Amino acid sequence: MRTIAFPIFTLRPYERGIQETLGKYSRFVMPGLGFQLPILQIVRVRDVREHTMDIKPQSVITKDNVEIMVDGIMWVRPRTDEDSIKRTFYNIDDWKRAVTQLAMTNLRQEFGHLTLDESLVARESIASNLREVLNSFTEEWGLQVSKVEIMLIDPPEDIKRAMHKQKTAEQERRAMRLLATGEFEAAEQQKLARIQRAEGEREAAIKVAEGKAEAIRLVNEAAETYFKGNAQTLKQMEMTEGALRHNAKVVITEHGITPTLLLGDLPVGAAPAVVSAAEAGEPAAAEGEQA
Repeated sequence: MRTIAFPIFTLRPYERGIQETLGKYSRFVMPGLGFQLPILQIVRVRDVREHTMDIKPQSVITKDNVEIMVDGIMWVRPRTDEDSIKRTFYNIDDWKRAVTQLAMTNLRQEFGHLTLDESLVARESIASNLREVLNSFTEEWGLQVSKVEIMLIDPPEDIKRAMHKQKTAEQERRAMRLLATGEFEAAEQQKLARIQRAEGEREAAIKVAEGKAEAIRLVNEAAETYFKGNAQTLKQMEMTEGALRHNAKVVITEHGITPTLLLGDLPVGAAPAVVSAAEAGEPAAAEGEQA
């Protein structure tokens, strides 16, 4: 606050004032150039900008009887209307000191309703409640508390050590849980891979079996189509194939290969021989026919 006794004065844009004539309120003074009668009149000026005010560190007791150190900061400004400016002069003597003391008192009460654990996570709610309580009182003084912040909540050293150990144990438990989850997921992935591999092998076996069945079907259809009524010829061909496989001699006649005239097996490892009908004692084949 500043006081002006000169006949000519000016107020800055962030200032509001009241003029007193012979000790009584006479008018509200706005920013700009002003005039007054010296000795008879005086102007009192109030800065209406935000004022930053510290809430000094203090010891408070929580609901669970733990003593902690707390401090904060708040922003307060006089309201700009005429009635509020008059209240800042006539309803309170030192408004800054009054607001600070009021904040410290109510801060102790706010922490007294909470346990230590609740206090550590309730900075915003404590600040909001404190601002509302302060505004309910400071309105009578023509002031407005714009914002309150809790800067420090400091438990005793033994409490901080215990909290550190608890936090460490919680982190280790969380790490073990994550490791176990990872191992379980890896095992599930391996199990799924084995199942998929077995499924693939089963499908491959089914495909092979289907291929064999299809081959047999095609052979049967071919036999039905091309060898129907020639079962004896087919049997002779099978016997000839068997005879050749065992290195036997066969006889070639005018009627073709005669597997029934087998002359015996050769010694093991000997090459098969093909002879004519004359060599085998059969009638000679017709001229022009070749073995």
